[in-house]
Amino acid sequence: MIEVQDLTKQYAGRTAVDHLSFRIEPGQIVGFLGPNGAGKSTTMRILAGYMPPTSGRATVNGHDVFHESIEVRKSVGYMPETAPLYTDMRVKEYLRFRGELKGLSGRTLRTRVGEVMDLCTISDVRRRLIGHLSKGFRQRVSLADALLHKPPLLILDEPTNGLDPVQIRQVRELLSNLKQNHTVLLSTHILQEVEAVCDRVLMIHRGRILANDTPDKLTRQLRAASVVQLEMQAEGKDVLTQLEALPSVRKVTQDGEENGWRMITLRVEARSDVREPLMDLALRQKWKIRELHRQLPSLEDVFVELAASEMVK
Repeated sequence: MIEVQDLTKQYAGRTAVDHLSFRIEPGQIVGFLGPNGAGKSTTMRILAGYMPPTSGRATVNGHDVFHESIEVRKSVGYMPETAPLYTDMRVKEYLRFRGELKGLSGRTLRTRVGEVMDLCTISDVRRRLIGHLSKGFRQRVSLADALLHKPPLLILDEPTNGLDPVQIRQVRELLSNLKQNHTVLLSTHILQEVEAVCDRVLMIHRGRILANDTPDKLTRQLRAASVVQLEMQAEGKDVLTQLEALPSVRKVTQDGEENGWRMITLRVEARSDVREPLMDLALRQKWKIRELHRQLPSLEDVFVELAASEMVK
């Protein structure tokens, strides 16, 4: 679906995208992560056919973004971070107008406008002026616009920006359903969103790719410690000392106690699992355990570590 080879974009005195190369297969939802100024939006604009690269090559659905930009735009539904909507038009009127620009007409246009309004839950505001809508509703109108012509590729720049928690959950469910018919490249700052819906993650920093893998593999490869939360009944002052003696345990702290139940946190070396040795110890010492939970590093931890290592170079 997307093939990028040595893609570079330079502005006066600055390189926004620095020799990027990656491939995205059809039917995947790929999270595109990076801090502000990392080159995410520039890359997405190039892939959507709205901006030429300085050098390198990129194809979308088999079409070159530089030489076949019109065909690329037909294959892409692009939702920019700040949607350039016509605020003096009503929602349904705007979507019909946008559909006509994309080559839809007659019954196909009417049917498709109704479908995307239902998908994006904006049917109730279809007769309202866009200028009178909240930011969240404007985001959903922009997403409906991107979906109108059933493009094989969706490029979404911060699609949940300005939405409330209920609306964010609705968009996540929508994205999960869209992968049946669309490939999705999704830029967002909400890392829980990526963990919830994305098959792969592209991490970019200073215009270069830091990581390209599944969320699960990225967190498992991280050098940072994992955390084990433990709630137990055990008497004696040497309990924490015995826990600290377990293999791969870095540090043990007691966070509180309630009705004889002690809340304890263990920080464990990366790629180590202390739960089985801990349970063996608890059985020998006749400790009571009512909660044992392992918390792996998050994508935020992954990105912070990778970005820090890049800064050192």
